[in-house]
Amino acid sequence: MQRSKKQLLLMMAFLMPFSFSIWMVLLNNFAIEVAQFTGREIGILQSLREIPGFLAFTAIFVLLVLKEQTFALLSLLVLAIGITLTGFFPSVYGLYFTTVLMSVGFHYFETVNQSLTLQWIPKDETPAFMGKALAVKGAAAVLAYSSLWALLEYTEFEYVSLYAMFGGVTILAVLFIALRFPHYTAEYEQHKRLILRQRYWLFYTLVFLSGARRQIFVVFAGFLMVEKFDYSVSDIALLYLANQVLNILFAGKIGQLIGRIGERRALIIEYTGLIFVFAGYAMVETAEWAAGLYIIDHLFFAMAIAIKSYFQKIADPADIASSAGVSFTINHIAAVVLPALLGLVWLYSSSLVFWIGAGIAVASLAFSFLVPRHPDQHQETTWAVNAR
Repeated sequence: MQRSKKQLLLMMAFLMPFSFSIWMVLLNNFAIEVAQFTGREIGILQSLREIPGFLAFTAIFVLLVLKEQTFALLSLLVLAIGITLTGFFPSVYGLYFTTVLMSVGFHYFETVNQSLTLQWIPKDETPAFMGKALAVKGAAAVLAYSSLWALLEYTEFEYVSLYAMFGGVTILAVLFIALRFPHYTAEYEQHKRLILRQRYWLFYTLVFLSGARRQIFVVFAGFLMVEKFDYSVSDIALLYLANQVLNILFAGKIGQLIGRIGERRALIIEYTGLIFVFAGYAMVETAEWAAGLYIIDHLFFAMAIAIKSYFQKIADPADIASSAGVSFTINHIAAVVLPALLGLVWLYSSSLVFWIGAGIAVASLAFSFLVPRHPDQHQETTWAVNAR
């Protein structure tokens, strides 16, 4: 039974990036070349994309009607439909609409998938399993990027065909999984109400800062490649491909490393590195160095596992489903505001955007020192440990 649950989680982990990676890698070129976007429009689009993430807490109300497993598959289906439709609406408002539709599926899936993982996987296995899931996601993205690169190099597929092809394959795969796997019952009955606990405050803070820094990477690092260094779609696809190959090679090992050294040390390493990465973005003047920073930055994403496994250790098991939605909402508070705001800052100075990212990394580093070496319920921070 446990093995089958892991298989289901890994298959869903494969499907999401298989389609979403195509949306992401095509986005900047599609937006600039077809929809005539500037930094202002791309900032607005990314803010709109994050609104469903901000509303992720509403997942707990959907769970009054649907089981989490069913909800996860329906969310994947909505994600795939949004991607399939993207190429059919090549305008500013059309891209806004399909992006929001895709994002609803994406963020609900990520919320429920995180909840299922923390419920189904034992605490001592979670970092390693999440690392394995990241490697599977990397393999899915590599398949998507390599297929896209081959199609762009050797055929003349247009954007509409590419979006429809990868989105359509994902729709069929979701239907197959829905028929292939039985429904699994939860070991702990989950609370069906919103839960905010004061003792989780450090987790909420780390999640908020992580969301802020992630938006700067997702929105503006790729945009920098296209606008400042004239990267083509093929160039971006190859860059993303390199990132995912590294995920396949190292994500599992990073998960195992976090299990050995603990969440505190992992977060300190991550945020120290990110300070230098964002400073590098602010000063970079060559396409090659920019690509190197992008790859290093992406590799640090694997260490975000530490925040999730930290929460699993300090949380009441019945809080996980509700807290997953709440944490995604907190993660996206900055995400709704920052892209549009920093899109305006970008028009004045692209470097300033990344210096702001470095400042967020400094704040994250400071809070990471409050994570205990051995977190547990009622030992959520070093202050709580010392008080005991």
